[in-house]
Amino acid sequence: MQRTFYLFALLSGLSFFYACQDDDMPEPPVTTKGDLEDIPYEPEPYDLQVPPGFPPLEIPQDNPLTVDGIELGRFLFYDPILSSDSTQSCSSCHLPVGSFTDNLPTSPGVLGIHGKRSAMSLLNAAFFTNGLFWDGRSTTLEAQALLPVEDPVEMNNTWEVVIERLQAHAEYPAMFRRAFGILDSDEISRELAAKAIAQFERIMVSTGQSKYDRRFLYLDPTVEFTDQEFRGFDMFFDVADSPLPDAQCFHCHNAPLFTTNGYFNNGLQEAATLDDFEDLGRGAVTGAKIDNGKFRAPTLRNIALTAPYMHDGRLQTLEEVIDFYNEGVHFADNLDENLVVPLGLSEQQKQDVIAFLHTLTDTSFVHNPMLSNPF
Repeated sequence: MQRTFYLFALLSGLSFFYACQDDDMPEPPVTTKGDLEDIPYEPEPYDLQVPPGFPPLEIPQDNPLTVDGIELGRFLFYDPILSSDSTQSCSSCHLPVGSFTDNLPTSPGVLGIHGKRSAMSLLNAAFFTNGLFWDGRSTTLEAQALLPVEDPVEMNNTWEVVIERLQAHAEYPAMFRRAFGILDSDEISRELAAKAIAQFERIMVSTGQSKYDRRFLYLDPTVEFTDQEFRGFDMFFDVADSPLPDAQCFHCHNAPLFTTNGYFNNGLQEAATLDDFEDLGRGAVTGAKIDNGKFRAPTLRNIALTAPYMHDGRLQTLEEVIDFYNEGVHFADNLDENLVVPLGLSEQQKQDVIAFLHTLTDTSFVHNPMLSNPF
């Protein structure tokens, strides 16, 4: 009995001693694994070529273009790892062949649910300084890249799941290291992923090889417009000394980007009052009733490759688009003033405008290997 008492006393004392030690000793420092430190981080600036006459390209100071950053963004853009069931990527709705649209009226997400708007072309999106998407709800490419992953109609995922997948991936941690200089795979974040995708989207710039560009931006003496293309040019830009009618195009789609970065009611939706638009568009973002039914004027560069047309993809051909503007516009209190009077174009004149629009086709852009699927 006495030995048992001494043993109990000894164990109690040791327990008290170690308990005191735990209370008095500081917590061991949390160390970073540093599993990427051996991979060189040598960022190489990317020299993006922009056609003459284009506006200055605004690049965020905290997300400069680098060769490795763009390459990481290209992989992420085409990788279905971002979606909940690993079946859908950014490229599912933005394919090079359609000038980074999917050529559908509206796009299905991973659950088979269609959105209410058509996928916009990403061509020259880096110059969209007045909001992205049809309604302008994102102000930067970085902010825009965050949204589709968690949209239930699109990828229906969470960034937490995506980051876990990227951190455990065989290749992505090293790619994030080379792109952003992280020391540990735990530093991979949604913000860095969005920055990489934004870098890739930022280089989706016209090559300057469309017929229009070679003729008017580069003044190539070997390129000449046909008479029909010149007539379409005159009507598109409402050339002052031309006897041809004004097709009212350049007010919303002016050169060199062939968009003005503005939002307009182009008469597509019928609405008795400003509260009656089926899709409020820009008004849902700004909260201003006068913006109801207004949508971003998309670029007309590569317009021949991006059918169907309008924010809901309701028009299948350029002929239908011209017919609509010529005779199908619906009046509303905020209808763009340039569309109040019918255009009155003849059949020949409509074909002339379409011929000019085809001079904006840049096939070198859609075949650019820097923008292709890396898988």
